[in-house]
Amino acid sequence: MTAGIIIIICAALVSALLVADHRGDQQLKWLFKPAASVAFIILAFHDGALGTDYGRWILVGLVLCLAGDVFLIARGPIVFLAGMSAFALGHLAYIGAFAVIGSPPSLMTGITLLAVSAPVLLILRWLWPHLGAFRYPVAVYCLIISLMAVTSFGTRSPDGDGPYWLAVAGAVSFAISDISVARDQFVRREFFNRLWGLPLYYAAQLLLAASVSL
Repeated sequence: MTAGIIIIICAALVSALLVADHRGDQQLKWLFKPAASVAFIILAFHDGALGTDYGRWILVGLVLCLAGDVFLIARGPIVFLAGMSAFALGHLAYIGAFAVIGSPPSLMTGITLLAVSAPVLLILRWLWPHLGAFRYPVAVYCLIISLMAVTSFGTRSPDGDGPYWLAVAGAVSFAISDISVARDQFVRREFFNRLWGLPLYYAAQLLLAASVSL
């Protein structure tokens, strides 16, 4: 099975998941969402994740995110907190991966931190009145995902020319997709959030999975 076929299968499963979500079919969501998440783990194995320290860290992150995906199928504050915790640990694993191929901190690191922090703080300010008991867990989560995005820009590409853009694209796409999850959970629950958020999330994970082939 080629990487292209795995990606097509994942895309088909995500499409089926969106149809099930729109119809409110919980049983099919339990089928299609874990299957789509397993697909990005298969892609990482296919592309040699076990062959490098970077790949192994990415694989740990993908497995943790699979756990988060399963938790978020159900509804309720306890399972949402469990899912958010799994994703936070996944982001920490990605930070570990980016550190493996990272450059020493520099002035550009500080500039990137400021550039990432500004929109994250604005989003957190927007969410804050809606968060209730989740205010501090969400704030910690935002800090972790900001660090993930920043460290992705500190990676070195295989040819040594600038950041590893496959990792950057995956990290940034993941961070943006989380806006849809936050809006759906805390602001307004509607299908539109999943319609754009889920495809972007799975694209991000496929990018990170594919990045192990460096």
